[in-house]
Amino acid sequence: MKICQVEKTLVSTNRIKEMGHRPLLVVKEKGGSRSIAVDAVGCIPGDWVICVGSSAAREAAGSKDFPSDLTIVGIIDHWAED
Repeated sequence: MKICQVEKTLVSTNRIKEMGHRPLLVVKEKGGSRSIAVDAVGCIPGDWVICVGSSAAREAAGSKDFPSDLTIVGIIDHWAED
């Protein structure tokens, strides 16, 4: 699992049908690089979130066949940055 902050929504109108209409967000690990994550919980820019990768990301997005490598599975209610 990773802790990331949501930066913004990513708009992608042309995508494979298996992705459906799930929202995509740009997230950034603290001090790290940016990634694209599937939003399974309904977060907004500025939220600190918990992300999972690999097979856990596919299942969290809705199916073992879902083409996701990073999925947001939780919004952190309180996060004190160090």
